[in-house]
Amino acid sequence: MITTKPGGSAMPAQVVEQVADRFKALAEPSRLHLLQTLRSGKASVGELVERTGLSQANVSKHLRVLLAAGFVSRRRNGLFVEYQLADRDVLRLCEIMCGRLERELEVQRRSRGPAARRTG
Repeated sequence: MITTKPGGSAMPAQVVEQVADRFKALAEPSRLHLLQTLRSGKASVGELVERTGLSQANVSKHLRVLLAAGFVSRRRNGLFVEYQLADRDVLRLCEIMCGRLERELEVQRRSRGPAARRTG
């Protein structure tokens, strides 16, 4: 069992599996790119294709996964379907991981010493 917070109650196995499924949805660079693109607001599939450089089929496939995971929502607007972030919490997850990676890279740079920093 995983605890929800220090001293907190344990998460049931079903919840642990649901959390793992959400992380699996984020484990694809194209999906992360789509989420970052949607940071600026709503967009249709065509607009996402243009902004990301991904194919229409790929954008549609990845949006289905993100929709099923609850990270994006969609709404019909005339002939188009627009997608947007369901909420901004998913971006907070990405920011936490980016911050951690930056700290790890800084530790690696420091451990190489001054000579490595000058050359690389």
